[in-house]
Amino acid sequence: MMLLRTLREDIQTVFAKDPAARSVVEVLFCYPGLHALWLHRIAHFLWQHRLFFLARLLSHINRALTGIEIHPGAKIGRRFFIDHGMGVVIGETAEIGDDVLIYQGVVLGGTSLEKKKRHPTVEDNVVIGAGAILLGPITIGRGALIGAGSVVIKSVPPGATVVGVPGRVITEEGKRPIAPLEHGKLPDPIAEAIRAIWDRQGRLEDRLHCIEKTIGLVSSDGQKREEAAELFTQGDGI
Repeated sequence: MMLLRTLREDIQTVFAKDPAARSVVEVLFCYPGLHALWLHRIAHFLWQHRLFFLARLLSHINRALTGIEIHPGAKIGRRFFIDHGMGVVIGETAEIGDDVLIYQGVVLGGTSLEKKKRHPTVEDNVVIGAGAILLGPITIGRGALIGAGSVVIKSVPPGATVVGVPGRVITEEGKRPIAPLEHGKLPDPIAEAIRAIWDRQGRLEDRLHCIEKTIGLVSSDGQKREEAAELFTQGDGI
């Protein structure tokens, strides 16, 4: 009975998190993220009962069938959904809470060769965009949003939005500017920095031009900059 309820919940999760899902038959046969989750649950059961080889073998078959690699030791909560899924990697000591959504190419990777906690912990209601890489025993707080292509190497507070390489928090809890699926509206911190430099350069050029006009080193149409430079070189400047 519990198994049947879990399977039904997983199917309902697909409908809730993917607007492209149209029918139960389609979900059952055409969603590799769902197949990967179900096979992982079996592999994880084998892993917990110390049937390590069988667990790893099933995990390997899972990757061959779905393109999604989930170590059988990884712990995954309820209503977890992998959209599209190709290239997803979830490491051995990763822990994922309830109602988490991740997209293709996401990596929950480790940063140590020691046999200890070395993969991320993702708390409830987190959304991780396509191609994001999360490394090390960090914690992604409840309700956080990780932008597509981000590389996250530090823990993220609950409700925060993170973008960039390395990942930077751009909004705190309660100030998320977009809906979870609208990754295209996430701000680009690099582009914003370049834009700020460009704007400041423009203002500085305007101020310099005003100063040159005031002291008579340049005509109103912007000429005679060479003459101004020569005057300053000869020591006749301000």
